[in-house]
Amino acid sequence: MKAPIHMSRTTEEIALSAPAPSRFPGSVFNDGTEPDPRFSLANERTFLAWIRTSLALLAGGVALEALGLRIQSDFRLCASVLLILCGVLSPVQAWMGWKKTERALRIGTPLPPASMALPLVILLSGVGVFVLAGAMLA
Repeated sequence: MKAPIHMSRTTEEIALSAPAPSRFPGSVFNDGTEPDPRFSLANERTFLAWIRTSLALLAGGVALEALGLRIQSDFRLCASVLLILCGVLSPVQAWMGWKKTERALRIGTPLPPASMALPLVILLSGVGVFVLAGAMLA
């Protein structure tokens, strides 16, 4: 008996015959076409920048209260709580921003604005007011 002849398949043929892996979240990846990888990677870097910002805000809120600076204690506590709240909201902005931007890239629509940016700016402005007022009253 003759051994069967095995024909080698090209990488392209293998890729076309393989089932597409499911990607999370489906609400983003199930629509549209794959954008230029540079844009997706830039979107991911922005996501990670929001995460780094979140960690810094959380650390700042804890440090402000833990270090016991010469700031009136009630104002210092309010500023610390606001910083921690901003640190908790920043990952929400990171996720929502990444998801909306990636979807817009895939379906070819204009890029969305940062939806949580204004609330974060208002909260951070409040931190500045509390720290300044607390330092003046100490």
